[in-house]
Amino acid sequence: MHKQVTRIKTLSRFNEWIALLRWNKPSGRLILLIPAGWSLWMSPSAPPTTQIVILIIAGGLLVSAAGCITNDLWDKKIDGQVSRTLNRPLAKGSIESSSAFILLLLCLILSLFVVINLPGYSRGLSLRLAMLALPLIVIYPSAKRWFPLPQALLAFCWGFAVLIPWGASEGNLNGGLPLLGTWLATIFWTFGFDTVYAMADKEDDQKIGLKSSAVLLGDRIELVVVITYALASIFLGLSAYLSGISLIFWPVWLIGSAGMQLEANKLRKKINNNSFYGTHFKNQVKLGALLLLGLVLGRV
Repeated sequence: MHKQVTRIKTLSRFNEWIALLRWNKPSGRLILLIPAGWSLWMSPSAPPTTQIVILIIAGGLLVSAAGCITNDLWDKKIDGQVSRTLNRPLAKGSIESSSAFILLLLCLILSLFVVINLPGYSRGLSLRLAMLALPLIVIYPSAKRWFPLPQALLAFCWGFAVLIPWGASEGNLNGGLPLLGTWLATIFWTFGFDTVYAMADKEDDQKIGLKSSAVLLGDRIELVVVITYALASIFLGLSAYLSGISLIFWPVWLIGSAGMQLEANKLRKKINNNSFYGTHFKNQVKLGALLLLGLVLGRV
């Protein structure tokens, strides 16, 4: 009986650590890796090597975990006042802040290990880009206290998911319009889906006095999301065209773009519950992955 209780406690503790890393919510990890995939398959040397793909996936998972821990350390006291986040490990005290900080350092060290294992021709550039991204990742969780559009800051963080893989693959950022278009597509797509995600916390944020694009935009949210998704589709399509992606990509692009607009138009129903916004987020993962599949097929 004692062994069974110990086993249950150990499993519960393990689950708390997984929740801190958000590895129990794969959609949030995939939605960062998708722009990285767009970048790798849009680059001139595509398709990428297996080594680079594995390292980019590992790096993305580690950086995402580091970002989640940083977010929870910043918001330890705030999360307990928001219905969606009140059961996060740091908010409810199931994990100590000091332990979370140690895990954060471990994730960053492992991320550095990933970078130094990239090919020599791209290692220096990738390291510099990672160093540029780090302050944004650390500062972003605080933005809701002082910046009216924290989702824009997150979008620029997400932009490094395009720049670092491109740099790792090519050894430079001389990608011209294809690179710029992929980066802009990621910026607009991220701002759009994270604005929708922020709608789940809108009422709580207003009570606490926190800022978000959902609070700032008010009744204009639906229009802004429609526009940002349209711009994301246009820029990704432009990049694919200029990169010489084959014709098989375009039916997939059309379906993915139409899907984004259908999802954006559902917001007009003004359904105010977390599951609705969570479903929207998960559907963006599927649509983004569909566009990535189109790029992969377009390079085969």
